[in-house]
Amino acid sequence: MDIVAFISNLIIPVLVFYVIGYGLLNKVDIFDAFIQGAADGFKVVKNILPTLIGLMMAIGFLRVSGVLEVAGQFLSPYMKCLNFPAELVPLSLIKMFSSSAATGLLTDIYKTFGTDSDIGFMASLLMCCSETIFYTISVYFMATGDKEHKPVTGIKWLLAGAMLCTFAGMAACVVITGIFKS
Repeated sequence: MDIVAFISNLIIPVLVFYVIGYGLLNKVDIFDAFIQGAADGFKVVKNILPTLIGLMMAIGFLRVSGVLEVAGQFLSPYMKCLNFPAELVPLSLIKMFSSSAATGLLTDIYKTFGTDSDIGFMASLLMCCSETIFYTISVYFMATGDKEHKPVTGIKWLLAGAMLCTFAGMAACVVITGIFKS
């Protein structure tokens, strides 16, 4: 186990020295490339910041207002048929928008049910088997937006595919929990 810790401590310094060495061998002005990359990074942050703030505020409103709990109660009869706990509905909905907010809900689930419970186990799997699809899609299209303001095409298929994968991950959570927790 000590070898894993040793290797993980070396990864970042080795990567930094590799990039610097590669730049020197190819006669690239490393400092100028770094400055240009940092400037481009700030441009991306400036473009996506309004989207991030809007998503964070919307998630905060949803958590505080109790809409997520109402959605969980509404969907619980349907979820019970699928062996999916109603307590995980808010987590699965929030995870589609924000991973950090979902992590807060995950902590609440751990405090309520425990990490070794079926719900805690399934919640852990759900966090691993799902993606922040709406956040990722919005940030991607904001950062790579068309400069001529042409409408973005193909987003409906992207969203449909992402939702399909999310539901497949949720189904996998139910199956895996059934296998390991039975």
